[in-house]
Amino acid sequence: MSTTPWVQETRPQFLLLAVLLVFHASALAAWQGSVDIVHSLIAAVALVLLHASVNVLNDWHDFSKTEIDKHAPHTPFSGGSGLLPQGRVTPSQALGLGIGLLVAGCALGLYLAWSAGWPLLVIGVAGAVLVVTYTPFLNKIGLGEVGAGLGLGVLPVVGTYFLLTGRFDAVAWVSSIPAGLLTYNLLLLNEFPDAEADAAGGRRHMVTLLGKQGARWLYAAVEASVYLTIIVAVAARLLTPWALLGLGSAPFAVRAVRAAIADYASFEKIVPAQGANVMAVLATNALLGIGYVIAALV
Repeated sequence: MSTTPWVQETRPQFLLLAVLLVFHASALAAWQGSVDIVHSLIAAVALVLLHASVNVLNDWHDFSKTEIDKHAPHTPFSGGSGLLPQGRVTPSQALGLGIGLLVAGCALGLYLAWSAGWPLLVIGVAGAVLVVTYTPFLNKIGLGEVGAGLGLGVLPVVGTYFLLTGRFDAVAWVSSIPAGLLTYNLLLLNEFPDAEADAAGGRRHMVTLLGKQGARWLYAAVEASVYLTIIVAVAARLLTPWALLGLGSAPFAVRAVRAAIADYASFEKIVPAQGANVMAVLATNALLGIGYVIAALV
């Protein structure tokens, strides 16, 4: 396998989320008076490796076990990397890569847990379990979106905050809620184009369970909850007013929600909505982090 397919198989266009989640949590910790750049960088690398692992293992499972990716339409945001159906990566190569990334990410996680204490080990084990069970189990019982929201939202924010502060403060749990909801919705909207192939392959997620008509309203409600959570948390003085910078991603969210509601059945028109959705996820985490950095400096 050449370098380019090896990198493409991890779906690198999504891995920036892991970096921004650690930035979000590290900036939050800095606002609370704790800064450790080295540990933040290690946490970012570990989370990127685990995120890449679940992407690759998902590709391997959907091609080799359920054959979903042989039938699902491919978009820049859904349908897998496309490399296995194209024959550019073999199933054994994908499996080996996925396991290798998982082992590397867990190794860094064990080092961080050794440095910070056993509570971080519990969070790390929970994250590793989510990586392994996401595709073969959670996605078959309607909990795939929840698993994604926890594994690439709540747990990274709370875990990184604990790593840097040694505490489980309310601010970390509150700030993790928008992150978790955004990742939940990232997965939810990306499931729309794959719904028919997923249902045929035995996958049960919210789009196959509710149908696209119902799932579009769930997507809109969750997206609204992201911004409502930020506003309520600031009003309740749980988060700094600078967290309101996170609302700056709302234009992307509005664009995605409008398209999801109006064009949920159109494969061509849902793709721009997926792009706007990705931007809403990334921008919100980045802007929340920037807000916490400003709060730490002023």
